[in-house]
Amino acid sequence: MERTISATQARIHFGEIMKQAKVGPVIVERDGKAEVVVISKKTYDELIAANTPADWRKLLEEAHESIRIALKGRELPDPAEIIRQGREERDEQLLNALR
Repeated sequence: MERTISATQARIHFGEIMKQAKVGPVIVERDGKAEVVVISKKTYDELIAANTPADWRKLLEEAHESIRIALKGRELPDPAEIIRQGREERDEQLLNALR
């Protein structure tokens, strides 16, 4: 549950604001404009964890592992061989189109 309080009241009753922040965010206003939000440490940690970019090396390793599992021990063909075959097929199609 969100609560809004003035900056003066927040200063006077900071201990109470800390207790309320454990239940939900407390918005602190100055001159009628929201300036800051007081949140619990748990909420803060969750926000940081959700916004921390994943390590690309770990993501790459996880992708490799899922590919290895999907292949079930089978080997992938050599990429150079796949490219060579594709070029041969393309060349044959071009020659047939010219005939």
